[in-house]
Amino acid sequence: MRSTTLLALLALVLLYLVSGALVFRALEQPHEQQAQRELGEVREKFLRAHPCVSDQELGLLIKEVADALGGGADPETNSTGNSSHSAWDLGSAFFFSGTIITTIGYGNVALRTDAGRLFCIFYALVGIPLFGILLAGVGDRLGSSLRRGIGHIEAIFLVSCSMPCLGDGWCLLVLSAMLFLLIGCLLFVLTPTFVFCYMEDWSKLEAIYFVIVTLTTVGFGDYVAGADPRQDSPAYQPLVWFWILLGLAYFASVLTTIGNWLRVVSRRTRAEMGGLTAQAASWTGTVTARVTQRAGPAAPPLEKERPLLPPPPCPAQPLVRPRSPSPPEKAQPPSPPTVSALDYPSENLAFIDESSDTQSERGCPLPRAPRGRRRPNPPRKPVRPRGPGRPRDKDVPV
Repeated sequence: MRSTTLLALLALVLLYLVSGALVFRALEQPHEQQAQRELGEVREKFLRAHPCVSDQELGLLIKEVADALGGGADPETNSTGNSSHSAWDLGSAFFFSGTIITTIGYGNVALRTDAGRLFCIFYALVGIPLFGILLAGVGDRLGSSLRRGIGHIEAIFLVSCSMPCLGDGWCLLVLSAMLFLLIGCLLFVLTPTFVFCYMEDWSKLEAIYFVIVTLTTVGFGDYVAGADPRQDSPAYQPLVWFWILLGLAYFASVLTTIGNWLRVVSRRTRAEMGGLTAQAASWTGTVTARVTQRAGPAAPPLEKERPLLPPPPCPAQPLVRPRSPSPPEKAQPPSPPTVSALDYPSENLAFIDESSDTQSERGCPLPRAPRGRRRPNPPRKPVRPRGPGRPRDKDVPV
């Protein structure tokens, strides 16, 4: 990711955070101030009704009650007589362990002992990666099952409906995405909402608030399924945890689908931008060529002189003294071609060895004997044609 893109994304996230902070402050701060005023009025009323209780004693009592509530104690236990309820029975402890490895952490029940906190550290370090592997596997299977079911629904829909836009790939892609979201929301959001409304006696807004906060792993802890002492079923909270597992797997598959869709859109956008860039470059070249033709041929640009490479090394040659200029010879009439010393290069061309050919190809002069009187070549015997199996004459030079 480029630095400019990263800075722009960081600025967008910070702007989103600031806007959320302003909205939450405007909505929640008046309610907090109203609750604080009501608490002060109740305290003053209690002190007027009980003059034997001092303000400091009442403050200590309120602090101890708050600490007890944070430790999981229920203030209504003594009044209702339901002393058998415990926040650490087997079902509640299983649900608490599930909130650790799912990283939800409601906070309604917290650890108060040092041994429990130490064990929680190692338990979370091992359990969170293990749950991540399980979540990936469940999400893969769940997504495959949903896509298979969506494929059957698409086939039925295509057979029953004959619409021209369904032949396009984008229409089928949008239809698949809508069916995937609709079925997932029906199974993991709407159905649990009505179940919690019935089991926990919550309103529909409170139930759907708990569902979304849980499946996004936010987990404020103000609403927790099974925290009511009236829920005495030991299997209720473990069933809630299995719903959390399936819901998190569905949300993970949704996020993966959105990421794949954004990747496809990004690739298509890059391809289209590349095509537009190529068209712009072609148009610019055409316009430049027309302007150049109208203005006349321009002078070709000067090419840089290339440095001359040194010639390949040649073998050492004997020094030859330069000849003195000789007087021009008189022109003689051409004589008929005869076999003489002047025909030496043409007659003995076959006798030049491979090393001479190699040096000639490199451009190196061949070493020659010093100039002097040349003797005429002796007359050669005529070469007789020989067959493939006939021996070569020994007198004929090779």
